[in-house]
Amino acid sequence: MRAVRIHERGGSGGLVLEDAPRPRPATGDVVVRVHAAGFVPDELDWPGTWVDRAGRDRTPSIPAHDVAGVVAEVGYGTAGLAVGDRVFGLTDWHRDGAAAEYVAVEARNLARLPESSTFTEAAALPLAGLTVWQALFVHGGLESGKSVVVHGGGGGTGSLAVQLARGAGAHVIATGRARAADVATEMGAHVFVDLERQRFEDAVGPVDLIFDTIGGDLLARSAGRVGPGGALVSITAPPPVEPENGRAVFFIVEPDRAQLAEIARRAESGRLRAHVGAVYPLAETREAFEAKRKGVPGKVVIEV
Repeated sequence: MRAVRIHERGGSGGLVLEDAPRPRPATGDVVVRVHAAGFVPDELDWPGTWVDRAGRDRTPSIPAHDVAGVVAEVGYGTAGLAVGDRVFGLTDWHRDGAAAEYVAVEARNLARLPESSTFTEAAALPLAGLTVWQALFVHGGLESGKSVVVHGGGGGTGSLAVQLARGAGAHVIATGRARAADVATEMGAHVFVDLERQRFEDAVGPVDLIFDTIGGDLLARSAGRVGPGGALVSITAPPPVEPENGRAVFFIVEPDRAQLAEIARRAESGRLRAHVGAVYPLAETREAFEAKRKGVPGKVVIEV
């Protein structure tokens, strides 16, 4: 098969399109014929890109852990999926990703994709969608009538957070650079705070939840705007300051088929849509990584 692989550390410049062995399914796996893949721009710096769970070198590695495609083969002991099923989900961080014609994935990390959803849109949903679901509802306890600040509300992850929070009946305040204002408000933000013009804490009072996708000084300052019983949830780093009367949470997303299914249902009904900022063919995966690092808004998707 054709795949994009990286042989040694050094950034996206080392990504090359080449022939690679077609994967075989382990127990509990399916092999997916990839139609589209998504990635995180800094995943080439993750330990799992270079070593397996036992710490052994696993290069050359295939990046891009969001996957959307069709089940081509089912491994022994696999339940819940069959050849021909349209699926989307996440590949394991310590295994090859989906920037390839085929990828082997644990079946439990995938959910069926509705016929009305495109593979390109679906590839933008697994990592960001699960991250947002877990941040808002699992760790943040968001409910109807509560208030939430989404830092980076116009980005690929933040725009999904805005939609899910608005759909849950929350009052949604998005922050970000001025160029993100239209996306954030279109996705459902009641208020947008331009961080290039003002400090968000000058525009926002105490809220029930702050979801941070930016980090840095903004994360440290956010603790002061968490109301009693509220939460500051971050995916960038552990919050350096604890809210006085609330909780601080840092987490790493986990695959979850039931949550993926909920995300798929919302996408099918039109209540959730990914913000796809750019699409590149498999042969231009290196350019896709470079474009995202240069600030292309939303999710960058690779079509295979």
